[in-house]
Amino acid sequence: MAPPFGTAVGFSFLRSFARQLQSRFLPSFSHFQPQSSIHTTESLDSKNWERKNRIVYPPQLPGEPRRSAEIYHCRYQIKYSKDKMWYLAKLIRGMTIDQALAQLEFSDKKGAKVIKEVLLEAQDMAVKNHNVEYKSNLYVAESFSGKGVYLKRIRYHGRGRFGIMDKVRCHYFVKLVEGQPPQVEQKTSFHQAKEYVQELKNRTIIHSL
Repeated sequence: MAPPFGTAVGFSFLRSFARQLQSRFLPSFSHFQPQSSIHTTESLDSKNWERKNRIVYPPQLPGEPRRSAEIYHCRYQIKYSKDKMWYLAKLIRGMTIDQALAQLEFSDKKGAKVIKEVLLEAQDMAVKNHNVEYKSNLYVAESFSGKGVYLKRIRYHGRGRFGIMDKVRCHYFVKLVEGQPPQVEQKTSFHQAKEYVQELKNRTIIHSL
């Protein structure tokens, strides 16, 4: 049974009105970038990490202590898991450059060789581009990994079945600072437990009495 004439006219009017709205408002929002990954490491740090080397600081005043040099370096799209790379990045965090290279020299991990190459490149950048006098007078201030591009591939199973696997990649970021690493206060397990209990007491529970 055909729809009434008034209903057909109403549908056509709504369709044309929606088409006009789409043509009028959608082009004005086309220059905005998608915000789905705005808080990920790849979108924020991978594009701006090495750009921090271009920061120009104002001249220092007479008698002011010399500003320590900061070297930012990274490597993108490493064929390695970001979780496996994170353990190696955390291992050398806070060490001097010589200690970090020694630890990575005796590690049989695949990511250790990559991190060692990145550290040596950053060490050469410190001497050539950042006026660091002694290349051993550096320490690892920041060291972390990020998620790269994952490629989906087919894994073939028996009896004509298949699954989906990921070809993983990651990014590695490091920041070297001139000088000796700051001394970290060593806390006993009793003091750590005491601080944890104090944090529990200070927390705010919503909708509580």
